Amino acid sequence: MRKSLQSALLAAFVLTGFNPAPTLAADAHKPAAAAADDAGSNGFHLPPFPADAHVTQSTTANGKTLKYTVTVGSLPVRDAKGVITGEVVFTAYTMAGKDRPVTFALNGGPGASSVYLNFGAIGPKKVNFGVEGDNPSDPAMLHDNPGTWLGFTDLVFIDPVGTGYSRALVEDKEATKQFYSTDTDIKYLSRIVYDWLVKNGRMTSRKYLVGESYGGFRGPRITDYLQTQLGVAMNGVVLLSPYLDPAASDDENVSPLPWMLTLPSIAAAHLEREHKLTPEAMAGVVEYTRGEYASDLMRGRSDPQATDRVVRKVTELTGLDPLFVKRSGGRLETQAYLREVYRAEGRLGSRYDSNVTAWDPFPYAPHQQTGDPILNGIIAPTTSAMVNFVTRTVGWKFEGRYNALSYEVNKLWHEDDDANKGSVAQLREAVANDPGLRVLIAHGWDDLSCPFMASVLIVDQMPAMGDPTRVQVKSYPGGHMFYARAGSQSALTSDVKALYGTK
Repeated sequence: MRKSLQSALLAAFVLTGFNPAPTLAADAHKPAAAAADDAGSNGFHLPPFPADAHVTQSTTANGKTLKYTVTVGSLPVRDAKGVITGEVVFTAYTMAGKDRPVTFALNGGPGASSVYLNFGAIGPKKVNFGVEGDNPSDPAMLHDNPGTWLGFTDLVFIDPVGTGYSRALVEDKEATKQFYSTDTDIKYLSRIVYDWLVKNGRMTSRKYLVGESYGGFRGPRITDYLQTQLGVAMNGVVLLSPYLDPAASDDENVSPLPWMLTLPSIAAAHLEREHKLTPEAMAGVVEYTRGEYASDLMRGRSDPQATDRVVRKVTELTGLDPLFVKRSGGRLETQAYLREVYRAEGRLGSRYDSNVTAWDPFPYAPHQQTGDPILNGIIAPTTSAMVNFVTRTVGWKFEGRYNALSYEVNKLWHEDDDANKGSVAQLREAVANDPGLRVLIAHGWDDLSCPFMASVLIVDQMPAMGDPTRVQVKSYPGGHMFYARAGSQSALTSDVKALYGTK
């Protein structure tokens, strides 16, 4: 049940930096060729990135045609001596109009590029992935995204170093120090947000941040760092399936909390299979989980009837074999559940949405021997669509490899001492620092990698700090990438518009 931060990262979707010394805006935006020359002192002689490329496109959403400019470009990352040690590639969508907000978007991993938010959730174009029936070999064709946020905000998608085309210009050991660690990741990504705003003259725009999964871990920390260190205040933050509190899964041998986090998502998946998933049904599941379930688990052997009550109720909520539930003591380990629920069909459920399945190639092995059905299925369509879009549609001509999801970055990732503290403290501090800041935390009910129950409990324990509606948790049908479902994406967009104050 318990996952270290690193092992949870690619298992809980979605990076960098060291604290760069302040640099002049002119230096921070040298042409790519000059950046490559500066990097030569590090022993790297890589081909320079192209100059920023632009193209004009249009999309249709809510019956309206949106005309916009796409920019693919890069920004340098500098060390304390001013030497360029990395280059971050971004994809920006901007529209003409007065006083338009700007939203910065990050996925997680660590090791994930921002393509999942871009082509899955909020960008103007979309490629199909992440739901039952999608195949990696399906044509990776982009189509208009009806749930795009471009109608009410400009969008800037950031690929951390080691993801997408973004790259370190130092050896792996130094890259781990400067980019692939918890704290430095926040500092250099915050600086990228700052530098983009300066480069594009947008410091006075309303500003928002959206982070998915480990990007949700980043979200409160980047917001707090921008507020208190770089002098940039966000107006709002949207955290999609966020990984906010790694420590919540600690000590499953004593604490009921690890089992409380996942039971509601397992129950939601069962309700969905029974066509009975409603907010009302889930409200009952949540109340049982933080009431009688938690209490009975804590009683342990002091009350011989407690385990019997748990087994009966958990069997009812999940539809699982009573013997399987009894042998687990009503404590459902995620990977065991994902094999058990589809065992008779020879299939596996995904931890990102247990109602998305794939064939189990090793059904008789004692433990799962293959990767996650969703994780294995999203690399091909997102990579193919993004490479074609960047190099052919936009014309940012670069022949290097595009990393939609880098296992190498994840392998190199280093956890700082405070990594397991999560981002709950920074969430509280950012909200306390700015009475105007509003936060929306959004989850899919079926997600077992970053379960919604964690955010429900986190927010319930926060002080109100004036208006308690400034921090809200919303849940929708679906899993980690619930926005892949049209109805859930539409509901999310409506809730985000309310956060932005847009009709």
